[in-house]
Amino acid sequence: MSDYNQQILSQGAILQKRYEISKVLGVGGMGAVYLAQDLRFSGVVRHCAIKEMVIATPDPHTRRLAIQGFNREANFLVQLNHPGIPKIYDFFNESNRSYLVMEYITGENLENLLENSQQMLDEKTVLDWAIQVCDVLAYLHGQTPPVIFRDLKPANIMLRKEQNRIALIDFGIAKAFEAGQKGTMIGTEGYSPPEQYRGTADPRGDIYALAATLHHLLTKRDPRLEPPFTFHQAPPKTVNPALSNEINAIIMKALQYNAEDRYQSATALKEALFLLQQSKFGKNEVTSTATQVLPKGASINPTPTVAQPVQPQPVQMAQPYYGYPPQGYPAPYPQGYPAPYPQGYPMPYPPQMMGAAEDKSAETTESVTPIWTFKCEDEIRGSASADKKTLYIGSYDHNLYALDLKTGEFLWKYATEGGIVTRPFVYRDRLIFGSEDKVAYAISLSGRLVWTCPTKGRIRSSAVVDFDHAFFGSDDSNLYAINAQNGRIIWQYAAMGPIRSSPVLGDEFVYVGSEDGNISALELRKGTARWKFRSKRAITSSPGIYQKKIVVCGSSDKSIYGLDTKSGYQLWQVRTKQAIISSAVVFEDIAYIGGTDKNMYAINAETGKQQWAFDAGASIVSTPAVTADTIYFGTTNGEVISLGRKDKKVRWRFKTEGAVTGSPLVINDVVYIGSTDHNVYALPA
Repeated sequence: MSDYNQQILSQGAILQKRYEISKVLGVGGMGAVYLAQDLRFSGVVRHCAIKEMVIATPDPHTRRLAIQGFNREANFLVQLNHPGIPKIYDFFNESNRSYLVMEYITGENLENLLENSQQMLDEKTVLDWAIQVCDVLAYLHGQTPPVIFRDLKPANIMLRKEQNRIALIDFGIAKAFEAGQKGTMIGTEGYSPPEQYRGTADPRGDIYALAATLHHLLTKRDPRLEPPFTFHQAPPKTVNPALSNEINAIIMKALQYNAEDRYQSATALKEALFLLQQSKFGKNEVTSTATQVLPKGASINPTPTVAQPVQPQPVQMAQPYYGYPPQGYPAPYPQGYPAPYPQGYPMPYPPQMMGAAEDKSAETTESVTPIWTFKCEDEIRGSASADKKTLYIGSYDHNLYALDLKTGEFLWKYATEGGIVTRPFVYRDRLIFGSEDKVAYAISLSGRLVWTCPTKGRIRSSAVVDFDHAFFGSDDSNLYAINAQNGRIIWQYAAMGPIRSSPVLGDEFVYVGSEDGNISALELRKGTARWKFRSKRAITSSPGIYQKKIVVCGSSDKSIYGLDTKSGYQLWQVRTKQAIISSAVVFEDIAYIGGTDKNMYAINAETGKQQWAFDAGASIVSTPAVTADTIYFGTTNGEVISLGRKDKKVRWRFKTEGAVTGSPLVINDVVYIGSTDHNVYALPA
């Protein structure tokens, strides 16, 4: 592609002595799209879009066939006449390139609109768009032979400026240039139907792609980040409870794996959508806004039904899986824990990613006796913090406990309305932490409430505080920056998925991961996104920073990434066998991070070269604590392990009766750690 980039037409270049290039609108794998001015209209400025396709094959026969195919397809597209299809003005060939001149659509594509929206898109508006797309598809499929769009997705649907009317862009004319590729396999992963992967093009494939598009628009859940064909695991209404039962059922029918089980034509789908529109919203009116705020409680059960309602498909999951805590916790789960998963939240990894627990106690060279233990009323899933005299730790019994650091004596507890899995941050005269009751709290060091900051989702992201600001994420998909003195929100940044990663602060940016698969760098003062790096799966891992220049973070896509702090450019990638939920700790020039594949990894933070991997015998979601000589971490089979940092030798293992998911805290040669067996342990380091 680099050779082609050097040949992109520059501003002022003229094609066919008629079309003057104004700028590049986009560059794809087979060519570019330009904005150009048609010089033939001397009295007015007439803009057009020119799609360029490069014929890369050196074989003269193949090139001739490609040009013939292009001319045939262009001649056919010129005859199309529909307001939802850009008009084709001209086409021609020059050297090894072919050009299609078409109407320039001013407006915004739906992918950009979705990313820039702060709330969920309004069902009424999306329903209107869907009916318009169905109308275009019905027109295309009715041609002889049928025209199959094959790459329907939000980025290929334009909303015409000031009209709220849609147009499909980027037609699949490039298929004439796919020499050597099987059948008709083009499209975008996540939106493309199963049969398209087998090289089969069918009008019902466009119906599937439209349904995947509607699912994305109404849930903000990007199908490109999910395992293929898993829509049945998350019907749109489970992600966005404000949706009607009818739109949920229509989308799920159109998303059926087998084409025979979907709507059999775009017209049939349009009729179902139109009946819903009439019954729920009355006459088709152009909406003035495209967003809505979900109501509290967020469950809407409208009474009107379509004339022939389609029942939603039952959701079948062979085994439920969880986002936090990870699989491997003892069953049954405590009363009040959302199972199989909190409604509306993405499921970042299936249980098989966690790896089966394996008892390696026989290898233990030494065990330890606790200095003290303290038993809570429920599981401890988070991590502890401390000041000079007191240990602070949250429990799933809804309480934040204060214990004497030396003796474990109970001092006081502060009750919330939800489980506490976050690590409290000790800031001056107060503790700042979040709860699954959707509230961030500041309490005094004696346990008295200072302020609260409500959010709209469970808080599983631990706060970090500096510059008198507290930064934390919420399952409502927002990262919050609040005044640490009074709890007032300074700014909030909307991601596309819950934020369970804990933020880390740099000189200029705050870095955080989200369940939509992105690592984001946000300006500390304003919360404006400076860059995003997208992995293929959820990022629950919290970033670590090496020498202010490299962000190290794990992903559920079985990778650990090293990214440039300024640009987000990927510097290196280490592939693992399973998901990475543990957070990275950078000590000197080595990043230490655990994997659900049972390994604790030591990676050179500068180069990404793996130094070693230690098999702990069970999944590691615990973030390690690192000292000059030793690494401490927990495993899902209940062990706390002390491991030599340089020689990788086990110093000791301590077995609890539950999974250990929090990060150890090491102070004055004592390791403080909680377990899901309800106990807090103080262990000699």
